[in-house]
Amino acid sequence: MSEAKNQKQEKIVSMFDDIAPTYDTANRVMSMGVDISWRKKACDLSFEYLGKKEIGRIIDVACGTGDMMGFWQKQAQKAGVKIEEIVGVDPSRGMLDVAKEKFPDFTYHTAKATEIPLEDAKGDILSITYGIRNVVDRQEALFEFNRVLKQGGLVVILEFMKDENKTLLKKMRDIYLHKILPYVGGLISKNLEAYTYLPNSIENFVTIQGMHAELEKAGFEILYTQSFSMDISTLIIAKKR
Repeated sequence: MSEAKNQKQEKIVSMFDDIAPTYDTANRVMSMGVDISWRKKACDLSFEYLGKKEIGRIIDVACGTGDMMGFWQKQAQKAGVKIEEIVGVDPSRGMLDVAKEKFPDFTYHTAKATEIPLEDAKGDILSITYGIRNVVDRQEALFEFNRVLKQGGLVVILEFMKDENKTLLKKMRDIYLHKILPYVGGLISKNLEAYTYLPNSIENFVTIQGMHAELEKAGFEILYTQSFSMDISTLIIAKKR
């Protein structure tokens, strides 16, 4: 990674360290809890696509405060799926401190998405929820995801994708993202810059088609794509070829 990219990545990590204590509260308020249904669907569909009742390892990259890890555990129990280990990976120590307090029985690594400290072909499922936008070397990270997954393993992405088709509803969504969300998040976290970063990062991100192309370049086959709630959030599930 170049020095400029490294500095940008470190600034993003520092921002998440700062908002870690209030991150869960801000997320629930800003999403009005609707993200819970998106996360549950991601887990349930992944279990269906994988088709196993016993899973060795689920890796949650950019795990933050551990929300998605908790959903993997809950939805697995409902589906009668046994998971040997759930692993969280995040470069933010502040976020991981919160995750460890919430879920002390999971395994954690302080690491970047491009440098996952696991051996080759060790994961059945790798998820990254609302974190791939924050990875500066995204294509490198996708190759790393492929490396740590078993053959036929799944990568599961939930993210706010850039949308160049600006319908009236999507323009209304953009007003919320740019004019309301930053101030709500800033009020809760006392960090307006962090929540101004969110809508800006979406505008500078890739489209769904762009993400498909990057996944395919990294050795994945797209299995499923769906957008939710005026296309605010998109779920992509892909399989390692």
